[in-house]
Amino acid sequence: MDTASAHVNRLLLARGLRAFGDGFVSLLLPLYLLELGFGAAAVGVIASATLLGSGLLTLAAGLRAHRHHARTLLLVASALMAATGLGFASVHAFWPLLAIAFVGTLNPSGGDVSVFLPLEHAVLSRVVADQRRTAVFASYALVGTLSAAAGALAAGVPAVVAVATGWPLRTALQWTFVVYAALGGLAALAYRGLPRAPAGGAPAAKAALGPSRHVVYRLSALFALDAFGGGFVVQSILALWLFLRFDLSPATAGTIFFAMGVLSAASYLVAVRIARRIGLVNTMVFTHLPANLCLVAIPFVPDLAWAIALLFVRSALSQMDVPTRSSYVMAIVTPDERPAAASVTSVPRSLAAAASPALAGWMLGLSAFGWPLVVAGATKIAYDLLLLATFRRLRPPEERTAEAVRSR
Repeated sequence: MDTASAHVNRLLLARGLRAFGDGFVSLLLPLYLLELGFGAAAVGVIASATLLGSGLLTLAAGLRAHRHHARTLLLVASALMAATGLGFASVHAFWPLLAIAFVGTLNPSGGDVSVFLPLEHAVLSRVVADQRRTAVFASYALVGTLSAAAGALAAGVPAVVAVATGWPLRTALQWTFVVYAALGGLAALAYRGLPRAPAGGAPAAKAALGPSRHVVYRLSALFALDAFGGGFVVQSILALWLFLRFDLSPATAGTIFFAMGVLSAASYLVAVRIARRIGLVNTMVFTHLPANLCLVAIPFVPDLAWAIALLFVRSALSQMDVPTRSSYVMAIVTPDERPAAASVTSVPRSLAAAASPALAGWMLGLSAFGWPLVVAGATKIAYDLLLLATFRRLRPPEERTAEAVRSR
């Protein structure tokens, strides 16, 4: 195995460990908070705090990563993940939990919204060639989604443990956060094998963003709009809606989210082939639009079976933009700008999504109809159309090369 492949495998292992923890914690977080006596609005506020805190931390890491070692920053982030899990396991009052949610790494969404993302993206882009970049990001997303799906499936374990041991459900749920902390420690072991070179692979640049900053800022604004819509349907909020609307058990909800995760994971591999044919931006837009139409339709269906069917269709389409989006951002900036570009395009997503769960919790507190899903779908459709209009002509190097070869 060559050195580059070894580094990629270490990052994939760490990604899988973190995603497994995110998968079960995002699903069990609302149930745990309800067991502690909090209402739907409080659950939304804490979910918003996690996104807001993660956004600010990710921005700080991305803008400083060109001056520090990626390996060191990833090890620090792993320690913070362990501390977050232990904090949620041991603290039960609202305000301390809100503070831990803000400064910690807890992720209420099904995807990866965290300080780890810009650092891992920069390292992956540095060690692979342009022609392999989208495929590697697809593998990165695949591992993350499958691991998160397995974590969602494991969300039924605390209830089983509570019945088998006679523990209160609250106690069994507390232990899931201890497991989350342990996964942070295991991720740190994987990161220890990474090279000690700076994230950019060269002496520190004077500025985190240089010639590509205007393009990055425009992308950030559009991604923020998409994330604001997505924040209405982060996994914790979607699980809360299913609990309220259909009175699902955690085990049943976990099975549904596991199947959704598998469908999303399979779509990453399909996205690579589609992108080779129609390009990264077109793949991002034309797979996203029908998924968002499904999201708008879900609250209007008559029963759970229809809701699950539309959720499955959405899952098979909505995440094809994940590897293509990551690959596109890394392709259109210079190597030294990659950590900052990954951060600056992901942080507005976190910040924009931070307000949405609180609003969604407030909506669900008023009615279990599913207005957050309608708002999410409509907002994300607007993003798709704007992205296509703004960036369809700005192509990554591999697409320009392929076009030049065809024109000869």
